[in-house]
Amino acid sequence: MNIVTPVLLGIVEGLTEFLPVSSTGHLILATKLLGYDAARWEVFNIVIQLGAILAVLVLYWRTFWAVAAGLVRRDPTSWRFLRNLVVAFLPAGVIGLAFHKKIESLLDNAQVVAVALIVGGIAILIVERLAKRQVVAGVADVPLPTVVGIGFIQCLAMIPGVSRSGATIMGALSLGVERRTAAEFSFFLAIPTMLGASFIELYKNRHDFGGPGAVDLPTIGIGFLVSFVVAVVVIRAFVSIVTKHGFAPFAWYRIVAGAAALVWLNSL
Repeated sequence: MNIVTPVLLGIVEGLTEFLPVSSTGHLILATKLLGYDAARWEVFNIVIQLGAILAVLVLYWRTFWAVAAGLVRRDPTSWRFLRNLVVAFLPAGVIGLAFHKKIESLLDNAQVVAVALIVGGIAILIVERLAKRQVVAGVADVPLPTVVGIGFIQCLAMIPGVSRSGATIMGALSLGVERRTAAEFSFFLAIPTMLGASFIELYKNRHDFGGPGAVDLPTIGIGFLVSFVVAVVVIRAFVSIVTKHGFAPFAWYRIVAGAAALVWLNSL
């Protein structure tokens, strides 16, 4: 078993899933760079996303435990927390199912990823500069109209390279949610969004498990574990960075990475 590819892909997933830089876009570019068979590794790429989701559950288990206990007690704050996640998830769930085939057709296009990285980086700089005063703090305290807006803005991430976390966070910031809450809303919203998308893809590709040429379970396990560990570190660091410095460093990274990818792709 070649351990290098699953470790590298696990690192890429863990590093980029919750940063506003697009994990899908980076995995697509990694496909080109490493020259591996994307179809053979499709199930692997789906499963390692669940490793990143597990990182959120582990790091924020106290929050989820408190919400669950509050739901039992019929605490209004806990019910608003749950309502906001469900409402924000619905647009992506409905639109994703309706346009699933069109979205999939973009996943092999590295040029789209590179352009989206650049455009998304510029958008982050604009939002950082022009966003209105951030007054909403706490996921449960985000007003319902704002939640709906965040949910629809998240759908922009169906274009590979846009970034689900980036679209969610920038949408929240532009609608008056403060930085830390915007980042945490993105983490929590990733759970239903990514679980739904992952299980649909796993069901579609269920016959690839153990099939000829398929990536074996030990290799998938390595990628899952690496993705989980890296995501734990990234989430902790990310909240601290954006609280102190904002999102501009990630915007400039996107612009530089996208431009470099365009130059490289056009030289092939």
